[in-house]
Amino acid sequence: MGTIVSVIALAHAPGATGWLDKAPQHEQDALRAGYAAMGERLRAARPDVIVGVANDHLLNFPMESIPDWCVGTAARWRGPAEWFRDWVNIAPYEVAGERELARHIVRHAGRSGFNLAFSDRLEFDDNWSVPLKFLTPDYGVPLVPIHMNCVVPPLPQPQRCYEFGTVLADAVRAWPAQARVAIMATGGLSHDPGGPRYFAVDEKFDRWFLELLGTGDAQRVLRELTIEKMIAAGDGGTVELLAWIVALGAAGGRAAQTDFYVPSVPLRCGMGGVSWAV
Repeated sequence: MGTIVSVIALAHAPGATGWLDKAPQHEQDALRAGYAAMGERLRAARPDVIVGVANDHLLNFPMESIPDWCVGTAARWRGPAEWFRDWVNIAPYEVAGERELARHIVRHAGRSGFNLAFSDRLEFDDNWSVPLKFLTPDYGVPLVPIHMNCVVPPLPQPQRCYEFGTVLADAVRAWPAQARVAIMATGGLSHDPGGPRYFAVDEKFDRWFLELLGTGDAQRVLRELTIEKMIAAGDGGTVELLAWIVALGAAGGRAAQTDFYVPSVPLRCGMGGVSWAV
């Protein structure tokens, strides 16, 4: 059976790799240190595979037909997508998939009330390229990417995201293979890509959200973290935190530890990461 050895969530903003030099030195140092520490802990957990959950930036699906979740079932993945390479400043890479686990997740979720889309063809942008560059720079850990809709209404509600996280964790534990599995959510924190608050960070919201995750009160999180509140902190970007709610569900609603937080206006995003004890 699969064993969950790590549950984490972290920002994937392209500025972390694309234009980090535009940030003040102290922000650069804090970001590098934060990502490095998360990478060290992830690698110390010795995962055989990472199951990732991140928003799709309208790269793979038309606006009129976006699934809540789409599981990547390919045996191998390539990134970044050509259009994004200069933007994220990451060289082309390849990472193995885990086809059997991906297909198992789709089947298990279907039996649990979640009919998931699946695809052998998903393109990657900053959603996977940024965290993999920092956490597994040799791309040596296979990835099952799960793309989710955090952009186009109707969005999956926080309660539904939490429930999917519990089903995802159950699916991993029910996988017959003896494997160590890390669950990684990416996206957020506050940012407003292309919107009126593009060059602003809502530090107050970010710190409130991180403290809320640290309470260990999952029902309070689901009550207070509304989609409207996330949109107010940055439309089109902050709602990526729905992926973090999937991770919260996978962690059984436990309290999250904030590993780092850097409110970086030059990077146009509140940057941070958390981890859950499993």
